[in-house]
Amino acid sequence: MGAKRKKSEGEELLNEGEKENDKNNENISKKMKKEILPSMIKNKEKRSAVHAKLKHQKKVEKRKKLKARDAAEKRALELGEEPPARMTPRTIENTREPDETVCRPDDDELFAGNDADEFSSILKQGCAPKILITTCRFNSNRGPAFISELLSVIPNSHYYKRGTYDLKKIIEYAKKKDFTSIIVVHTNRREPDALLIIGLPDGPTAHFKLSKLVLRKDIKNHGNPTGHIPELVLNNFATRLGHRVGRLIQSLFPQSPEFRGRRVVTFHNQRDFIFFRHHRCVPLEFISCYMWTILCSYLTSIMKAFCYYECRYIFETKESKGSDANGKKAKDAKSEKTSQQKVITRLQECGPRFTLKLVSLQHGTFDTKGGEFEWVHKPEMDTSRRRFFL
Repeated sequence: MGAKRKKSEGEELLNEGEKENDKNNENISKKMKKEILPSMIKNKEKRSAVHAKLKHQKKVEKRKKLKARDAAEKRALELGEEPPARMTPRTIENTREPDETVCRPDDDELFAGNDADEFSSILKQGCAPKILITTCRFNSNRGPAFISELLSVIPNSHYYKRGTYDLKKIIEYAKKKDFTSIIVVHTNRREPDALLIIGLPDGPTAHFKLSKLVLRKDIKNHGNPTGHIPELVLNNFATRLGHRVGRLIQSLFPQSPEFRGRRVVTFHNQRDFIFFRHHRCVPLEFISCYMWTILCSYLTSIMKAFCYYECRYIFETKESKGSDANGKKAKDAKSEKTSQQKVITRLQECGPRFTLKLVSLQHGTFDTKGGEFEWVHKPEMDTSRRRFFL
């Protein structure tokens, strides 16, 4: 009897183990059915349809979360409570590797160095910047068009043909003529691919790689800039090297912007890529900024009543349709009360548009043989995607 009981108990344990294995296999098969990736489907049409469906579902879920968050914030403001804190997204910028050379507002050594560097006389308005723009010896088709647009962007800039002159002779000539900087546009295969900015008379010399050039004529609905001195915006030059490069770029422009011209030149650094943009604020869509200044000169007494003439930039409010807590658009008359007003700035891009990446920064003026380099980019330095130098 004892042997039979042992056998029956053993059989029961085996049956239970088999049942558990069957349940696990069923759960695995269900998960496999649910988690079928589009890349696992061999039929091209079905694969693209499944991919489009998954993409649409993600968009709908994201839209629902955003509308629920906005509704919760609005409800908290109506009740007089603090709105729930927003989650900060994890990006490459805010997870960058720690750098000891990041500038701090209490860094006295940095501010003391600013008073004694090569750009202090220009940035303190001791002398006006005067820029000489030239090319390499082998020019291209888009080179002259790019240079003509640079002349319209940078005030007090002058173009000189390179010819067969050596760059050191051009530097000596520019020093005699009281130029403060030289910009050399390098071309390769009929396309501008590099910029060389040389500070005069004592340097430094920065070599930038130029990419993604879009000229003014290729920008849709572009504007035409005026002769006003633009306002310069330098963004995200955080380290010591970035601070120095930013001051070099700043020395190209006069430090007395004419805000009435509503011109803005932006150098935005992101992941060591410097994005250049040139905008102007549009008073009216059908009148250019130049014509607007002429009209204002004749109709000063009338136009003073309008904010378009008095303010630096043009701001306008746009109403967005209201939505309920579930994210559905309201169609009743009550939905008009939930409409929100957003303040936007009316800008028009003037061009050109391009991207710069620092290759090297050299002490003094251009010297390929005996020059000392402050910083040189090497492939061995790109050890991580989250390591930035500017």
